Amino acid sequence: MTTVEANGVTLGVEHFGGAAAPLILLAGGTTMLSWPDALCEALARGGRHVVRYDLRDSGASTTVDPKAPAYTLRDLAADAAALARELDNRPAHLAGIDVGGMVAQVAALDHPDAFSALTLAGTRPVAPGRVDEDLPDHDEATMERLFSRRMPDWSDRAAVAEFAAAGAEILGNEPAAARTTAERIWDRTPGTEPAVQMANQLGVVFAKLDCKPRWRERLPELAIPTLVVHGRRDPFFPVGNGEALARQIPGARVLVLERAATAIPDEVAGEVATAMLAL
Repeated sequence: MTTVEANGVTLGVEHFGGAAAPLILLAGGTTMLSWPDALCEALARGGRHVVRYDLRDSGASTTVDPKAPAYTLRDLAADAAALARELDNRPAHLAGIDVGGMVAQVAALDHPDAFSALTLAGTRPVAPGRVDEDLPDHDEATMERLFSRRMPDWSDRAAVAEFAAAGAEILGNEPAAARTTAERIWDRTPGTEPAVQMANQLGVVFAKLDCKPRWRERLPELAIPTLVVHGRRDPFFPVGNGEALARQIPGARVLVLERAATAIPDEVAGEVATAMLAL
């Protein structure tokens, strides 16, 4: 792992594969570890230069004040475009997962010359908050279980890992994998200040961002090959969100992971990589 200066900020990045290969840029949601190692490695074996990165206020990227971010969704989109150009003078395949998928949509719309293909995983075509009537909202019972839990001591690595594992079980993800990822995120977070650790683990910064104007109505403008990946069992952004997203992007392909929830399990990494490499 290393850092790259782009768009006036420092972004934490990790490389897989050779730098001369075509670039696939993976926007984290919010840390780069939202993208599993197995998928990154499969893409690299397929002849791509894979770079996953942390959004601002997470991981090794610029962290200022997660409680009151002074940037917007458009700034995060500009970060992605600047990073892609910094890493390769050719347009990149941009992929975003969860909130990173929202960043990726706006980046592809606002900076079309920077990107040659788009993968959107476990996301939706609107910002956090009130959703459009045709989009299925969070599963109410699951959200009640998830958000009624007592918060851990964010400065306690073991407590944070157990909190993540329990949350994964509620969402339908693999608890052991979530525990390991939470430990890795904790280890990569600068300092043990509770607000920073919480921001890294939960991505709470994104809910505080200015995400206006809407971009959903602009999705038909996208003229690059697009893949929408979504877990059939996702209770946070139910699969209808991904299907609606794909309907608005010309020629978009949908890959529904029948046994997946919000995370991409290692056992389907090969299937997802094959679909991404086909773009």
